[in-house]
Amino acid sequence: MFHSASQILKITPLLLVSLGHLSIEQMEHLLGIVGDGFVLLAADQKMAHSILTVKLDQDKIMVLEKTKLLAASGEPGDVPTFTEYIQANLKLANLRNDFAHSTHAVAHFIRGELADNLRKSPYSVNLLLGGYDDGVGPSLYWIDYLGSMQQIQKGAHGYGAFFVTSIMDRYHRPNMSFDEAMKLMKMCCKEIATRFLAGSNKFTFKVVDKDGCRVLSQDEIGEI
Repeated sequence: MFHSASQILKITPLLLVSLGHLSIEQMEHLLGIVGDGFVLLAADQKMAHSILTVKLDQDKIMVLEKTKLLAASGEPGDVPTFTEYIQANLKLANLRNDFAHSTHAVAHFIRGELADNLRKSPYSVNLLLGGYDDGVGPSLYWIDYLGSMQQIQKGAHGYGAFFVTSIMDRYHRPNMSFDEAMKLMKMCCKEIATRFLAGSNKFTFKVVDKDGCRVLSQDEIGEI
């Protein structure tokens, strides 16, 4: 079916707005690395809507439980709605059953919720789940908005993943020390800040280990 010039002129701006909106979502960056007894997560602090920057201090890494962190990016409305729903359901399950779920179980629960809503009311969120379990150790799960899930040793979400994945492949090794993992994470953050015109130079860093979750101070992070 052929469209007239006037119809094309009406449709084109809508397509450009839609494509631009999708691109903005992918300009958010989530990074994760598994080390020796810990998982290190990082996320940029910029929140944007269309061509506007809304916030420069957004914390995109939620503490799900004492030893579980959930980094999330995507639609500004879907991210808090979905992550708070997951957090509330985990608290309810813990109260009912009087035990904490493993990181593996939480990852499958999240994946199941995304997949179940995919054809009803889909959530446009991408996630990195990091946790520590007694007898298992640290683990990291990569989950996307389509309900795909994979346990990984290092990974990223967003357009920055096209650049930092190769850096992680080159320098990551099993049982990295905290200083080594921090050095690699800062290399990735620096690459994102260098490559992207509309990128962010500010990142949140959090770590989870046997002692729980904590935010890294500026002294621990150092200069990026």
